[in-house]
Amino acid sequence: MENFMLLKNPKVDTIFNAYPEHIKPKIEALRKLILEVANELESVQKIEETLKWGEPSYIAKKGSTIRIDWKEKTPEQYAMYFKCTSKLVTTFKEVYGSTFKYEGNRAIVFNLEDVVPNKELKRCIKAALLYHTIKQLPTLGI
Repeated sequence: MENFMLLKNPKVDTIFNAYPEHIKPKIEALRKLILEVANELESVQKIEETLKWGEPSYIAKKGSTIRIDWKEKTPEQYAMYFKCTSKLVTTFKEVYGSTFKYEGNRAIVFNLEDVVPNKELKRCIKAALLYHTIKQLPTLGI
């Protein structure tokens, strides 16, 4: 049972359906993690699933936007993107170091063959979904 309301933009399904068959499960797994974390957080009552920059995006009322995508120009990887002006990715680097690969201060990047460290990634997602209530905490409470 979901403890939050998912406001879904039907255009997101169009993007998911356009991913190559070998990519869809990877992007869908990231989506599932985001929704699992949202469901575990009592303070998250609503998640908006929409498109930002043509990418599936997730935002909670007091959170920071999370985007997920695979791009043709980098076909061997996919990523979870965060607002680059936030402290999110810099904090993830500080807390998790080489557990993840990063793209500057805006993304956690996965190669297609990577095993995603779900436990750690869920903590990153939680920080993003609660960002505006925890941004003053050391290491965002991670």
